[in-house]
Amino acid sequence: MSVFGYVGLVVVLLILLVAIVTQFVGSAAAAHSPRRGRMTRVRGGKIHWIDRGKGQPVVMIHGLGGNLENFTYALAPALQDDFRVIAIDRPGCGWSERDGADQATLAEQARMIADFIATEDLGQPLIVGHSLGGAIALALALNHPDRVGALALICPATAPIDKVPDAFKGIDIRPPWLIPVIGHTLSGAMALLMEKKIFAEVFAPEPVSEGFIERGGGMLGRRPESFIAAAQDMARSRASTGDVVGREKELTVPMGILFGAADALLDPAIHGKALAEKTGADYAELPGRGHMIPLTAPGDCADFIRRMAAKLPV
Repeated sequence: MSVFGYVGLVVVLLILLVAIVTQFVGSAAAAHSPRRGRMTRVRGGKIHWIDRGKGQPVVMIHGLGGNLENFTYALAPALQDDFRVIAIDRPGCGWSERDGADQATLAEQARMIADFIATEDLGQPLIVGHSLGGAIALALALNHPDRVGALALICPATAPIDKVPDAFKGIDIRPPWLIPVIGHTLSGAMALLMEKKIFAEVFAPEPVSEGFIERGGGMLGRRPESFIAAAQDMARSRASTGDVVGREKELTVPMGILFGAADALLDPAIHGKALAEKTGADYAELPGRGHMIPLTAPGDCADFIRRMAAKLPV
């Protein structure tokens, strides 16, 4: 065998080894955070969701690379004595399913959530959207206003993002066919090597919430499926910002926006104040807080949600 043949064999063996590590890491993550909620079939996939409390429904939509445990960690428990709190895994994320990348656009994710609301007969609930979930909540209110009573947006992505934050550069992958290849080979090893740094950047300037990996949704991010969904979400949502941007004045439901004033991922002035000025939405900031305030400031977020719930149609 030639030198090139030996080199090629070593490369193949290394790729196989890393792929085995990725599958092992993904299986361990799934075993640690198994599916705990119900599954509702909608056109294009299934929605996994957890239901706590009684009263007016509040539907929570998480952000990029997240899952419903971002809410069940602290925010949902702070509300479930007063509301029926429904935390969902977005289509393709957590334990939810979607047919493919075509369901990753803002409009399609919003449509699937609208189908979920209709199927479960939730009426016009308060929609809580965090980060990318805020963009999807806006698309939901714009395209399916009959499925929304009011919007409570927490650190929402509401404008085009020209520069990808450092924390998400690892999932900024082109061309699209490369996403599942990396997801099923390298993603597990990448998670073990980089997740502490990534989490620190996402939570900055605040420390990562205690137990985030075990109880806040961080563990599920190690699954290959989570990596693939996040990379597809980034690509398809960025390509479909026209589903929201430029249409803000079409909004007909009450809306509030809450930002961490020191958010290191999304500029509050661009993604929060600018939208509030265009729409007349309620706007507030939490001094010194970052992007992950549903976990780091659940009490403040709960108070904000209660204020917005008071604006729901009677």
